[in-house]
Amino acid sequence: MGRIRRLAWRGIVAAALAATLPPAGAHAQSSGKTLSFIPEADLKSLDPIWTTAYITRNYGYMVYDTLFALDEHFKVQPQMAEKWTVSEDNLVYTITLRDGLKWHDGAPVRPEDCIASLERWMKRDVLGQTLPGVIGEMKAVDDRTFSITLKKPFPLLLDAVGKLSSNVPFMMPERVAKTDANTQIKESIGSGPFKFAASEWVPGAKAVFVKNADYVPRKEPPSWAAGGKVVKVDRVEWLYIPDPQTAANALNAGEVDWWQQLPQDLVAMLAKNKDVTVANVDPLGSVGVLRFNHEQPPFDNPKMRQAVEWVIDQKEMMTALAGDQKYWKTCYSYFSCGTPLANDAANAPLAGKRDVEKARALVKEAGYAGQKVVVMTATDQPIVNAQALVAMEALKKIGVDAELAAMDWGTLITRRASHDPVDKGGWNIFFTWFVAPDMANPALNAALRGNGASAWFGWPKDAKIEELRDQWFAAPDLAAQKKVAEAIQTEAFESVPYVPTGMFQIPTAYRSNLKGVIVAPVVFLWNVEKS
Repeated sequence: MGRIRRLAWRGIVAAALAATLPPAGAHAQSSGKTLSFIPEADLKSLDPIWTTAYITRNYGYMVYDTLFALDEHFKVQPQMAEKWTVSEDNLVYTITLRDGLKWHDGAPVRPEDCIASLERWMKRDVLGQTLPGVIGEMKAVDDRTFSITLKKPFPLLLDAVGKLSSNVPFMMPERVAKTDANTQIKESIGSGPFKFAASEWVPGAKAVFVKNADYVPRKEPPSWAAGGKVVKVDRVEWLYIPDPQTAANALNAGEVDWWQQLPQDLVAMLAKNKDVTVANVDPLGSVGVLRFNHEQPPFDNPKMRQAVEWVIDQKEMMTALAGDQKYWKTCYSYFSCGTPLANDAANAPLAGKRDVEKARALVKEAGYAGQKVVVMTATDQPIVNAQALVAMEALKKIGVDAELAAMDWGTLITRRASHDPVDKGGWNIFFTWFVAPDMANPALNAALRGNGASAWFGWPKDAKIEELRDQWFAAPDLAAQKKVAEAIQTEAFESVPYVPTGMFQIPTAYRSNLKGVIVAPVVFLWNVEKS
């Protein structure tokens, strides 16, 4: 049974990927090259543990490294770890670090650094928050080895510390990892393949990374976050270009090498250029999310959240976001469609006919008194802005006094951490998206948790979802997991932690002289070279 559970965890959609992901090839080392890259947003936060924002996660993969990592076959592989053993009773994991690991300031990586990093990550991450209940002790054994002693067997321990996406358990120096988990770190000192050039960072314009000459890649071929992270350029410059047409012109003219995310209306134009390759940044797709602030009125009332469920039209939302239907699909589940736990339980509020009158009745029952509702949007992030504009019209239909607060994505991901009321800089609704693997099960779905102040931005409190989540971890096989997932979804459609807005593809485009691009749910910039 244990093997079935692990396969269910790792193999969410591995079969579907096998036919779509090309192998990442090996290429000769190049020198004297700068890779110009237009990222999805402006880089404002340098703390990938404090925020789940993908722009900061991607920065994290440049600067930091991980103990373990997920490969393209959904198998956890050692990364900073050289080897590990598990005791016969499955309670003691002993992990030995690779020899010669160094931080960017030259200091050696120590077991104490890794322990402190895991402790901080466990306070913020949706899956990490489960581990304090099962870990009894973490301690250094020698200068390269530490142990993790469990209170009870937890088969997903390595899967947790080898997590692919936000929050990734990046390793940091102990002095940095000792920073309070609710306070953003100020240093950018990792042991990863790139160093962050802080002196060249211009928020709102540019972020620069230089090759870490001291980094020793693993010898295995690159595979998603695992394998050899061989850097084949000397510099990577992230150039923030918020205007899509300007970004497209720059790529077409060869002024930049790679545009991470392009809107669908520019795909055809770029595809005509023989020197540009247009592909999917992630063949699995992404899930749109409308997130409520559960602490502030009026969406502290579940009836108000239910009302929004009945007027959000996924087809309308996805058409605005992704255009042609070949780039999107409806998904009326709290678990990514196409994965084992996706189901139809209790999904009538989203899957049924839109019902404005029912929504208005719920608004009335909630006692909504016409107070202003602040809907945050990011005008430099088409994925976010398209959802916000459609939702504004839906809110108006049910008599909600919604005000659109426009800002850039970097500002939004900072403001969403505010617990203040709206008249003091707070918020009521924001929009985002998650890659499909991040929403595939209760362990990974950060937006589904109901642990109040410790939950992801929006802070829903739902003791029933938390109890069911614990039952999911204890489920002996996939069939039992599915049954619990249906119960979780039934509760979610009642308490409405967020509204799923559909699934979509995000195209990427790069100059055809780039080789070694790794197609994955996360953008990785090692193994890429300019020929």
